[in-house]
This record gives sequence, C-alpha cells and structure tokens, in this order.
Amino acid sequence: MSIVKGFDILGTGMSAQRTRLNTVSSNLANSETTRTAEGGPYVRRLPVFQTIEMGDEGAGVEVTQIEKDPTPGPMIYDPGHPDAGPDGYVKMPNVNVVEEMVDMMTAARSFEANVQAFQTLRDMVQQALMIGKG
Repeated sequence: MSIVKGFDILGTGMSAQRTRLNTVSSNLANSETTRTAEGGPYVRRLPVFQTIEMGDEGAGVEVTQIEKDPTPGPMIYDPGHPDAGPDGYVKMPNVNVVEEMVDMMTAARSFEANVQAFQTLRDMVQQALMIGKG
C-alpha cells in the first residue's frame, strides 16, 4: 500500500466520525424540541456509513446519508405545554440523551484512534526519510 493511500484511508475515517459527532450534537441540542418547521417534535438523526473501495490497496468509509430514526418518541403528560394535545399529552422527540452520550464517546474514541494511526504513519514516513539520509 502506498503511504499516501494510507493517509487517504485514515482521512475518510476521521471525516466520517466528524459527521457522526455533528449528528449526535444536533440530536442532543434538539432533545427537548417539540415543534419543528416540518411539524411535530424533532426526530433523531442517524448517519449511514458505507465502505468505499480505494483501489487494490484498501478501503475507507463515508457517510452516505443521514436518516431519521422511525422510533416514536415518548408522550409526556403536561397539559400546560403549548404543544399539548386536547388530552394534555405532549409528543416528545425520540432522542435518548444517555444513548446519544454513548454514541458521542464512541465516535470521539474512533476519531482519536484514527488520529493516532495517522500520527503513527507520519512518524513512519519521517523515520523512512531519515534512513534515506543516513
């Protein structure tokens, strides 16, 4: 595998995890949003990952789309809420804050692993260049 291809592959991983972190951030920011421009409560977003072939030398990853989670959100009894129905229940977003925090930590760790691999590859290149000078 060429060294440049290694950097390309690691770059796709970091880019995909950055998109995942942005999606989680959006979900957390809207975890209490009961009214959106689309109507109704915010719907959790999920990134869809796909392997991308990068020639004969390996594969990377990309986010092909951001899907909406079809899981229904909870109904909370709050008759004073402006979005409450006639029965006093408010349809809340389907965002579980604990689950999002776990996703955020996992994405951050995956990003960090890609950064560490990137730095290791960079160090290997520098060592190879030093051998050539020797």
